[in-house]
Amino acid sequence: MNHVLLFSPGPTEIIILVLIILLLFGGRKIPELMRGLGRGMKEFKNAQKEDEEDEKSAEKPGNEKKE
Repeated sequence: MNHVLLFSPGPTEIIILVLIILLLFGGRKIPELMRGLGRGMKEFKNAQKEDEEDEKSAEKPGNEKKE
């Protein structure tokens, strides 16, 4: 038996979740919430890229961090 299928939401559950979110936040707040979520995801990705670049530059010989 596949356990992944037991917890995946179907179309009915998604519609119910969307309706609950609409009732809780209202139609005007949702775009604002999504905008904030998008900005947060963008900042997270940028921070992740910076960390990867810092790791790559630290791996090169002769590049020591100055503190």
